[in-house]
Amino acid sequence: MNNSLTANNAILLVGHPNVGKSVLFHRLTGAYVNVSNYPGTTVEVTRANTRFDREAVLLDTPGVLALPSRSDDERATMRALLHESSRCLVQVGDAKNLRRTLTLTALLAELGVPMVLALNMHDEAAARGVTVDITALAEELGIPVLATVATGGEGIGELTGSLANARKPQALLRYDADFEAEIGAMADAITRLAPHPKLAARGLAILFLGGDSAVADWLRETAGQHFAELEQRCRAAAEHTDGDLPTLLARERTEAADALAASVIQRAVRSSPLLSQRLGQYVVHPVWGIPILLGVLYVVYQFVGVFGATTLVGLLEEDLFEGILNPAFTDFVTATVNLPWLADLLVGQYGLWTMGMTYALALILPIVTTFFFAFGVLEDSGYLPRLTVIANRLFALIGLNGRAVLPMVLGLGCVTMATLTTRILHSPRERMITIFLLALAIPCSAQLGVVLGMLGGVSFTAVLVWALAMVAILLLSGFLAAKLIPGRRIPLVTELPPMRLPIIGNVLKKTGGRLKWYLLEVIPLFLLGTFIMYVLDKSGGLPAIIEAGEPLVSGWLGLPKEASAAFVMGFLRRDFGATGLFAMAHDLSPIQAVVGMITITLFIPCFASLMMMVKEQGAKVAIGMVAVIVPFAFFVGGLFNIILHAVW
Repeated sequence: MNNSLTANNAILLVGHPNVGKSVLFHRLTGAYVNVSNYPGTTVEVTRANTRFDREAVLLDTPGVLALPSRSDDERATMRALLHESSRCLVQVGDAKNLRRTLTLTALLAELGVPMVLALNMHDEAAARGVTVDITALAEELGIPVLATVATGGEGIGELTGSLANARKPQALLRYDADFEAEIGAMADAITRLAPHPKLAARGLAILFLGGDSAVADWLRETAGQHFAELEQRCRAAAEHTDGDLPTLLARERTEAADALAASVIQRAVRSSPLLSQRLGQYVVHPVWGIPILLGVLYVVYQFVGVFGATTLVGLLEEDLFEGILNPAFTDFVTATVNLPWLADLLVGQYGLWTMGMTYALALILPIVTTFFFAFGVLEDSGYLPRLTVIANRLFALIGLNGRAVLPMVLGLGCVTMATLTTRILHSPRERMITIFLLALAIPCSAQLGVVLGMLGGVSFTAVLVWALAMVAILLLSGFLAAKLIPGRRIPLVTELPPMRLPIIGNVLKKTGGRLKWYLLEVIPLFLLGTFIMYVLDKSGGLPAIIEAGEPLVSGWLGLPKEASAAFVMGFLRRDFGATGLFAMAHDLSPIQAVVGMITITLFIPCFASLMMMVKEQGAKVAIGMVAVIVPFAFFVGGLFNIILHAVW
C-alpha cells in the first residue's frame, strides 16, 4: 500500500458494490474508471486528484459486501482504511436499500473517522415509492447526509461542500454488558500494544473479534511479539461468548440498521413494480430466464457476427484495404524502396502492412468495436450480474457458485483483466479453477469476434456447434478440476443492481477506452507477430514447421497444412492465430472452419494472459495449466473432426 500521501490528504470512497462509487469518482476527479453496472468492477484502489481541491486525493475502493472482510476486494478496502492517511470517508450508499447501507455505516462509525454519507440513486428510490428523511437521518448519525444521482450529476456540488463539515458519526452499536466488556478489554489492549494513528481502537477490536484478516495482519505487524496477547484475548472472548462471534456482531449491526432505517423511511402505500423491476425478475426467472439469455446471445451474434464481422469487415477489408489502400501502398513501396527484402517485409505475403495492419485494422477493429459496444450495453444495463443467478445451479456442477460467471463474462472482453478480477472470488480454490477455465475455454473479445465472423459466414449452425462445444468443454473441464482440487464450494452471495436503460455516454466511453487499449497494445503485437512470421518464412523455419505439423494439423485436425502458421501466430496472441484462420476462410470447408475455431479457441492463452496467470497463481501452476491446455486443444479438435465428418 502506498503510504506516501501527505497527512490528512486522502478522501476515501467506501461502499457496497454497485452503488455508484466509480461514477462518483469520475464526477469528482475527471479521471475515468471502468464503470459497470455489476459487482467486481473495481478490484484495486484507484486514486486521482480531485477537481474541487488539487491538494486532495480521492481513492475509489473496491465494493464491500460486508465487513469484517472476507474476499480480496473487501481486504483491499480494509487495507486502504488501515494504511491511508485519510482526511475523511465518503460512504456511498444505495438510497433504495437504506437498511443495507446502514449496516456498513454502523461499523464505519466505530472506526471513528470523520465521514459523509451520500445516498446515491435517490431518483430510483423515489420511483419505487421510497422516501428517506435526509434531515432526520443526518441528525441521528451526526454527520452530513446528501441525496445524489451520480449518473446525472445531481447533488455533487452539495457533496463537495459538505466535506469540510465531515464529522465522526454517532455510535449505533450497543452490545450486552458481557460482550461490551470483551470489546472494551480488546480495545484497551490494542490501544496499549498497537494503537492506530487514525482508527479508533474500539472499531479495530470489533473487526478483529469478527475475524477480519486484514486487521489481524495489521495488528500482527504493529504489535510484533505482543500480538500473541491479542490472539489470546480473542480466543478467550470466543470461549466466554455464547454463540459464534462474527454472527453475534453481524446480528447487532443488522438490528441497529433495521431500527434506524425504519424510523427515517416512508414508502408509498400502493406502489406497483416498475418495468425495470419486472424485467429484472423475468431475466432470472427459472422458466423465462433461459429464453431471454438465448435471445440476448442471438442479438449479440447478429450485431457482432453478422453486422460487424460481415458488413463492416467487408467494407474495410475488401473495399477500402484490398480495393484502395493496399494496391496504392504496394505501388508506392515498389516504386520507392530499392531493397527487395525491405519491400517484401512491408507489402509481401507476411508484410507489416499487408498482413499486420490489414489484420489489425480491417479484420479485427470492426469486430472488436461492435463487440465492445454490445458488451458495454450489457454491462450498463445490469443484465450481467443476473447471469450469476442463472448460472449458479449450473456452476455448482463444477464446484463454483454463480459469482464466478462475472470473471468469465469479463473474459469475453479481455482474459488478462478477467484473470485479475478473479480476486472477487472468496477462496484460492475458486480462483484457481476459474483462471484455468478462463485460459482454456473463454475467448477474448478479439478472438470471439473473429470466431463469430468466420463461423457466421458459414451458417448459424456452425456458430451453435462451436458454442455448444465450448460450454460442454467448460463444464467437463470444470467438473474434473473441481474433483481434483481440494476444497468446498462457497454458496452464492451477490448484489443484483437494478435493470436500467444503458447510459449511451457511459457505453461510448467504455468502448472508446477499450479501443484505445486495443490500438496501443494489440497493433504492436500484431506487427511483432507478422515480423516473426516473415523471419520464419525467409529463414525456412515456417515451411519446416508447416511440414512438421502436417501429421497433426492435416492428419488429425483435417485442416490444410498451411493452417500450422495460424497456430504459430497463436503463441503470440490467440486472436492473431484466429485471424490467420479467418484469412483462409475461403479455402476451408464448414467442418474445417468449425474444427479450426474450436482448436484455436482452446489453444494456449495469449502472452499477456500467461503473465497474469503467473502473477496470480505462480509460475509452477501457470506452466502446469499451459502443459495441460495445449495438448488438450489438439485432442479435442481432432475428436470434433471425426465426429463432425460422421454426422455432418
